[in-house]
Amino acid sequence: MRQALEDIFPAERVRTSPEDLGVWGVDWTRSFPVAPGAVVFPETVEEIVAVTRLANEAGFALVPSGGRTGLSGGAVASNGEVVVSFDRMNRVLDFNPVDRVVRCEAGVVTARLQEYAAERGLFYPVDFASSGSSQVGGNIATNAGGIKVIRYGLTRDWIAGLKVVTGAGEVLDCNNGLVKNATGYDLRHLFIGAEGTLGFVVEADIRLLEAPPPQRVMVLGVERISDMLDVLRSFQAAVTLSAFEFFSESALQHVLAHRDVPRPFASRAPYYALLEFDAAGEEAALETFEATVAAGWVGDGVVSRSDAQAQALWTLREGISESIAPRTPYKNDLSVRISDVPEFLDEIDRMVGEHYPDLEVCWYGHIGDGNLHLNILKPDDLSIDAFYERCHRISPALFEAVRARRGSISAEHGVGLLKRDFLPFSRSPAEIALMRSVKRVFDPNGVMNPGKLLADA
Repeated sequence: MRQALEDIFPAERVRTSPEDLGVWGVDWTRSFPVAPGAVVFPETVEEIVAVTRLANEAGFALVPSGGRTGLSGGAVASNGEVVVSFDRMNRVLDFNPVDRVVRCEAGVVTARLQEYAAERGLFYPVDFASSGSSQVGGNIATNAGGIKVIRYGLTRDWIAGLKVVTGAGEVLDCNNGLVKNATGYDLRHLFIGAEGTLGFVVEADIRLLEAPPPQRVMVLGVERISDMLDVLRSFQAAVTLSAFEFFSESALQHVLAHRDVPRPFASRAPYYALLEFDAAGEEAALETFEATVAAGWVGDGVVSRSDAQAQALWTLREGISESIAPRTPYKNDLSVRISDVPEFLDEIDRMVGEHYPDLEVCWYGHIGDGNLHLNILKPDDLSIDAFYERCHRISPALFEAVRARRGSISAEHGVGLLKRDFLPFSRSPAEIALMRSVKRVFDPNGVMNPGKLLADA
């Protein structure tokens, strides 16, 4: 295999050492074996096409690798696959100020795209805690959401066009950055959220928008999760929200122990809401805060008075994932309709508490778009295998509660390996059969990220 790969890539861009395989064959998921056969580092679309065609001819599989920040095992190579890293395909190729469209390669880091937009007085709104290491291609593969979905939507909403290499080695230019294109199936949307199972996203046309007005950040202490929607509705009626996040006291304590940031205010609350809104609405926001306190929904709160304070308040939310990482969390990324969030969260909280009263549960998420992150933290005296086995046992009951509310078992992290066998809780048999048929069209020999999303596809 190595010799065949070196016919395509220079020797220094083909790696097979155990150290390299261990780095590029894994994502942030830590519950699956890691055993790729090689890692390659393409620099051109032509090299991507060549390695894809070689995989079809020689009968090996390919796993795409971006920033490796995924949480569902979508970038894990466990069975001798060749990992295709996009680290060296990281160029911005073109920018049109009239269309406000930037064309970039799939390996561009999300934060670099945000910086590129800011340097031109524009804005790329898709944002999350891993933006400093995640890559555009991975964002597209999982239709990444993040902290500003309530105002700006998902990655899908900003993709004007894609260049892809299918699992058969064909190059497709999808939509070419057009605003209007009524010529049949819009194939770019099949690749957005497909987790690399249909082919490689190699280039993307991404829309930018005008820079947002100055923002303010407010953190509120909320006594009951059932009050969250009243707080959300009140602020939506008063100001233009860019974010409405929530986290528990448990999550806050982990951040305070891990980061050099103070509590937002002296009093404690079971839950906290973090709001970001246009600074022009600060007076209205303060009036709304007073109204929510009077209604008994909010106990205390603070609003940012500087960019530094705003960033410190955001750290309380964005620092959660990193701060709980040493506890090897078992993560569930769930979504239901916004109106169902309080009842759903209470039900899941009771369910986990009944089954695992000895395990710490850490909640946070994007309550403004119905996305909840449930994290069960591993005790120090429990082995990783025993811990995951215990957590897996409750998953069917959790997902049945999701299905009862017509929700999703994966809101933004993808299905990957972690939730592949639970896909029927969110997709009907007819849908899954059609998804398999679509995969066969684009990847007839099954070389693209096998075993992810669809079992035995």
